[in-house]
Amino acid sequence: MIDVNVLLGAYPWRAISGTEPEEVTAVMDRLGIESAWASHLPSLYWKDPAEGNPWLYEVCARSRRFQAVPAIHPGLPHWEEDLREAVTHQAVAVRADPGLLGLAPLGQPMLQLVEALAAHGMPLLAAVRLEDGRGRHPLDVAPELAPWAVRGWLRHSPGLRVVVTHADRGFIEEVHFGSTPTESARVWWDISWVWGPPEDHLAHLLATLGPSRFLFGSGQPLRLAETPLARLDLLSLDPADRALIQTGNATALASRRVPR
Repeated sequence: MIDVNVLLGAYPWRAISGTEPEEVTAVMDRLGIESAWASHLPSLYWKDPAEGNPWLYEVCARSRRFQAVPAIHPGLPHWEEDLREAVTHQAVAVRADPGLLGLAPLGQPMLQLVEALAAHGMPLLAAVRLEDGRGRHPLDVAPELAPWAVRGWLRHSPGLRVVVTHADRGFIEEVHFGSTPTESARVWWDISWVWGPPEDHLAHLLATLGPSRFLFGSGQPLRLAETPLARLDLLSLDPADRALIQTGNATALASRRVPR
C-alpha cells in the first residue's frame, strides 16, 4: 500500500504528536503501508518552502520508505533551480499550494510552473485544505484551493497531471464533470477527505468516476491514517479495484506512466 499524502515535521499552529519520520514509519508498519509520498509540513508555511527540501531529500535518502514531494514557490526567482533539483532527486511529484504561497491559482507564476511540470512529466500535488476550517488558527487565513483552479491548470497545460489531496465529494464532482474526458483523465484524488458510511460518498464516487481516479492518502499526522483504510474496509470492492487505489495508480504515476 502507498500513502500519497504524508506530512513530516512540526505543525506551526499547534503541538501534535507523530510528526517525526520514525513515528510515521511506525504507523505505516502497523497499517501495512509500504511507502509514502512525503512533504515537509513546516516549510509549507515558510516564505520560501523550498528551504525545507534538503531536509526532505535527506530523510528520503535515509529511508526508502519515503518518496519526496518537494515544495516549490514559482513566484521566487530561483524556482527553476528548485525544479531541476526535484528532477535530479527523482521526486514523485512537486507540491505547490497557491493559497499558502500567496499566489493567484491561475496567475503567471503558477501557470509557468504547471507548464514546466508538464514538460518534465512531473505531477503537480496540491491540497484543497490541510485541516477543517472550524479548527484553524485565527492567523491561518490562507484560502482553500477552488475547483476552477484545478480545471484551469488542466486546460492550460494539456500534458499536466495533477494529484489533489483533501478534496470532498462536491469538489471532486465539480472538477470531474466540469472537465472534458481528456482533462479529467489527468487528475487523481486521494481519499483522505471523502466520507464513507452513512453518506457513502466514497462508494458513490468509485461507482461514477471509477477506481482509476483515486489514490490512498491519509494526511497523517494531521489526520488519522486508519480512517481512509476503514472506509475501504467498509466497501465491497473488487480486489483488483482496491489494489488500484492502494498501490497501482500511485505506482504508475511515480513511474511517469499514465494509469488506465
